[in-house]
Amino acid sequence: MSNLKKPRKTAAGDADATRIKAAEVVDMESRLTHDHHQPLKLWLRMLSCTVRIETEIRSRLRNEFGITLPRFDLMAQLERHPEGLRMGELSKRMMVTGGNITGIAEQLVQEKLVVRVPDEHDRRAYSVKLTASGRRAFSRMAAAHEEWITELLGGVSSRDKGKLIELLSQIKQHLNEPPMNDRDQADRA
Repeated sequence: MSNLKKPRKTAAGDADATRIKAAEVVDMESRLTHDHHQPLKLWLRMLSCTVRIETEIRSRLRNEFGITLPRFDLMAQLERHPEGLRMGELSKRMMVTGGNITGIAEQLVQEKLVVRVPDEHDRRAYSVKLTASGRRAFSRMAAAHEEWITELLGGVSSRDKGKLIELLSQIKQHLNEPPMNDRDQADRA
């Protein structure tokens, strides 16, 4: 049984239910055929799960708190760094362009959830940090976010979650290794 939102009855009738049911069936894995190799199947399974969870989290953040996932993510970075972070550092941590960070930060400044702070060492630069109301708002959102993740991953035992973390750590470690050149590959053989 899926923990994702159930179709709601609307004036449009069963159109929403059909659309949602189709969305549950058609995902990244629907691209697979029996000819695909195991690494591709694994990649698409991980991607399908990630996309479905992220879509649900985006929806819940928007519905419960009126906030987008990128704004939540920026606030999460700032919560970990109460002294604030420069825009370039936020851009690097969130893996998005500086222009994206500037737009997200500006929205949060207008909502008085973050504040710009001049950099002591470089007058041209500034940091952003959470305001007191930003910290309170983020605390509420983070608690709900953790509950949602727990719910969405509830179909997996604690033991299996530990195994998955270990296996995904192996993948991450491999991805962080420098690529081997042809000579290195020949030496390993």
